[in-house]
Amino acid sequence: MDQLDMERALGAEGYPFVAGVDEVGRGPLAGPVVAAAVILPLDVDFTGVNDSKKLSAKKREALAAYIQEHALSYSIFEVDEKTIDRINIREATRLAMKGAVEGLSLQPSLVLSDGDLTLDIALPQKSIVKGDALVCSIGAASILAKVYRDALMAEYAKTYPEYAFERNAGYGTAAHINAIREVGICPIHRRTFVTKFWDGRERT
Repeated sequence: MDQLDMERALGAEGYPFVAGVDEVGRGPLAGPVVAAAVILPLDVDFTGVNDSKKLSAKKREALAAYIQEHALSYSIFEVDEKTIDRINIREATRLAMKGAVEGLSLQPSLVLSDGDLTLDIALPQKSIVKGDALVCSIGAASILAKVYRDALMAEYAKTYPEYAFERNAGYGTAAHINAIREVGICPIHRRTFVTKFWDGRERT
């Protein structure tokens, strides 16, 4: 991506503080959906920032630390599995992104979000499909959200080791699905996501 080109162009149009917003965790069978929002300064080099899925874990972690150090403001917000089950993953994603934007210490002049979702916020906004690979601040948000969520799932793995969350981050790998079939689900599983291979048992 062209580093901060869109943010600079928008700054010239009268939007000095552009917030990029992205989420991770729409697809997993367990754990929260996590969104991050970030406002980047225009005079710092963010070379290497990209869609978090295209980066190694080591590169993501290094970039996340760099982004947190240099960002004008950033915020991370999670919506738990019970809320996902209650309102569905699309609405939970919108809620997480809204929470991330509202958590910023600096009010954005414009919000750019990844994908095709409109957020319930009273700010100018635009959604950009594949924005995490096209817009630096959205890519930065995707990195912050991914690093945060992966660390959270690694912590959950200590409590629920059967599912290997430290390796699959809650996604439906064959080993994860087999574990659900063998021992049932744990409290952080999304019940609406596991109906095809869950027999109703709870992990004891």
